[in-house]
Amino acid sequence: MSRRAVILAGGRGSRLAPYTTVLPKPLLPVGDRAILDVVVRQLHRTGFDDLTIAVGHLAHLIAAVFGDGSDHGVRIAYHEERTPRGTAGQLASIDGLDETFLMLNGDVLTTLDFRDLCDAHQAAGNALTIATHRREVFIDYGVLHTDDDRRLVAYEEKPTLSYTVSMGVYALEPRVRAYVPADRPFDLPDLVHALLAAGEPVGSFPYDGYWLDIGRHDDYEQAIAEFDRLLPDLLPGE
Repeated sequence: MSRRAVILAGGRGSRLAPYTTVLPKPLLPVGDRAILDVVVRQLHRTGFDDLTIAVGHLAHLIAAVFGDGSDHGVRIAYHEERTPRGTAGQLASIDGLDETFLMLNGDVLTTLDFRDLCDAHQAAGNALTIATHRREVFIDYGVLHTDDDRRLVAYEEKPTLSYTVSMGVYALEPRVRAYVPADRPFDLPDLVHALLAAGEPVGSFPYDGYWLDIGRHDDYEQAIAEFDRLLPDLLPGE
């Protein structure tokens, strides 16, 4: 059975300028293909063949490259908001989201199996499940801990802090759309807060495999450097 996925590909990608002046971020090349080409092929491999690409910045270029999706074995529709609606705002006006669906950023490189995320989401009975990854941040300073009188109570020399972060990949139930306003910008964190306030179950799906969110120049350079080695894991057999 074909599954539904929404790909967020409308951002301006300003942190990757000047590349994104002429190309939308999901069309930036890694190896011999665009980032979004990898994402669409992975979706097809995992049974997500009914795709909606939410476009904005340089939308015509994405449509020109992917067309109706037939070259990738999928069906692609495009949803364009003339006024930016945020990462979750477009859910209010995309038609046909009547069953559990996947939503992901169009610039994510990961070996996550999207089926596993959706299966775990449904088994847990969540309204929204966020794929998560552990990230470590090295602090190149001595970190001081003080009390209310500014007296030192602890000292850490160049600590490494560990965080659980969102991978930009989500499984959602149709009912979450009732929490998305139709008249103003609304981001994914806004949706999470609205669901929690309403008592809706929001879960996480930890994943410790490969994940890279291509949002900065350093990330993009890393993706280019690693792509040939990672291709067999990202797209087995290609």
